[in-house]
Amino acid sequence: MRSLLKKLLTALLFLCLLWQGWYLGWVVFWKFSNPGMTHFMEIRLDELRAKKPKGELKQRWVPYERISVHLKSAVIAAEDDKFVDHEGFDWEGMQKALEKNQRKGKVVAGGSTISQQLAKNLFLSPSKTPWRKVQEALITLMLEALWDKRRILEVYLNVVEWGDGVFGAEAAAQRYYGISAAQLTTDQAARLAVMLPSPRRYEKNPYSDFVNEHTQLILRRMQYSELP
Repeated sequence: MRSLLKKLLTALLFLCLLWQGWYLGWVVFWKFSNPGMTHFMEIRLDELRAKKPKGELKQRWVPYERISVHLKSAVIAAEDDKFVDHEGFDWEGMQKALEKNQRKGKVVAGGSTISQQLAKNLFLSPSKTPWRKVQEALITLMLEALWDKRRILEVYLNVVEWGDGVFGAEAAAQRYYGISAAQLTTDQAARLAVMLPSPRRYEKNPYSDFVNEHTQLILRRMQYSELP
């Protein structure tokens, strides 16, 4: 019985390592080659085509240099102000988010870093299961170990959701302002950054009181953003 159990555990460990190796292989590949379609995009495309069979996502890759410095500053200010300093996890931010959620009695804050969000978008589903969070953490460690911060931010800005079927900075700039990602002003960048936690909700009213108020907050914080 012990021998059988040992073999099963060994086989399970081997499968786990093989599975992590699959993720690692893609992380290495995408260090040098730009991702085409992320897993999160595939999920959104399936949802879109359930309503519109011929629906397509709007996304166009642009290199780091062709993304407005204002957008980079705004996203860091809004999503992860310790981005260049941490190694994938903002423990203080996570603790604050936990305390806020406990006070509210529901999940109202996440505390995930840009690296964690990218790990989820590239490979995982939006579910909040313990296993998904563990896998997200492992992929985050891979990204932080193999990519520099500039590459992490570049890929994130090109694949993050910015509306229903809208992904990446270029598509977002075209969708909301009719300009390229390189042309975004400080106010436009701050407004886009405010939308990130729930873009499909905020795109219905991008000039709501909530978005306007938080845009002003991000504008004040952008001056302190440190870029990779």
